[in-house]
Amino acid sequence: MLLSYIVIGIIGLLAGGVMNALADDLPHYRRPRLPHYPEGSPRPLSAWLGLTAFVSGQRIAPDGSKLSWRYPLAEIGTALAMLITFAVKQQKGAEISDLQLIFWLVYMAIFVLIVVIDIEHHLILYSVIIPSCALAILDAVLTPAQHEPTLARALWGGALGFGVFFLLYLGGILYTYISTKLQGRDITEVAFGYGDVMLATLSGLMLGLEPLIFAIFITVFLGALGALLYIIGQRLAGRRYSLFTALPYGPYIVAGTAIMLLFAQEVRFFMAGY
Repeated sequence: MLLSYIVIGIIGLLAGGVMNALADDLPHYRRPRLPHYPEGSPRPLSAWLGLTAFVSGQRIAPDGSKLSWRYPLAEIGTALAMLITFAVKQQKGAEISDLQLIFWLVYMAIFVLIVVIDIEHHLILYSVIIPSCALAILDAVLTPAQHEPTLARALWGGALGFGVFFLLYLGGILYTYISTKLQGRDITEVAFGYGDVMLATLSGLMLGLEPLIFAIFITVFLGALGALLYIIGQRLAGRRYSLFTALPYGPYIVAGTAIMLLFAQEVRFFMAGY
């Protein structure tokens, strides 16, 4: 059993390294390359992982540019997400098939990629979302007997996710337009980008109809809590908070999706208690 966790942890670190490499190039619409330093020079094999680059003292490139803490943190985060996923599978036993576990592990790596890119660039890329949607549909086709959703429920979930967040997207545009007219200045930030709409669609395809509803409530709650903590942090730091500061919403959608993906029954029991 311990060996299985070690293997999953190693897979998670390696997957995190791949996600780091993709996060370096995809937002700039470049073809993915082997791991490299910020200025583009290739990293030695022993520094392909951010973790090993930091441990071995190879964090700094020849020109002085250095890898940020994002690299080891993303790798460790991917490993932890996969270990939690594997632990859920072990706890639920035959209820979750090995094939379903593989899909979930891949989802964890995708979630890390989405979060990293959204935090760093405020982007949710079609090049990530569209293949992920296809993967979620394949998951629904191949594993309907082992775990929800079936294909029909997945498609309905995707439609609901798209519909709800598209309305929020339109509402954000309308609010920004009205605020621009009232304040007499250009406001380019919006509460929800179209990438958030596509991410919510992916969430619905992964979860299905009913779990998505719970995921939306979790997302909204976490988003409000995150915004409140950000405002408090700005105040404590002595900085003024701007009403139209763009905050990435993708991490909250990812969090709500991951919680319902792994802990749907527990969330239902918790909500039923209230």
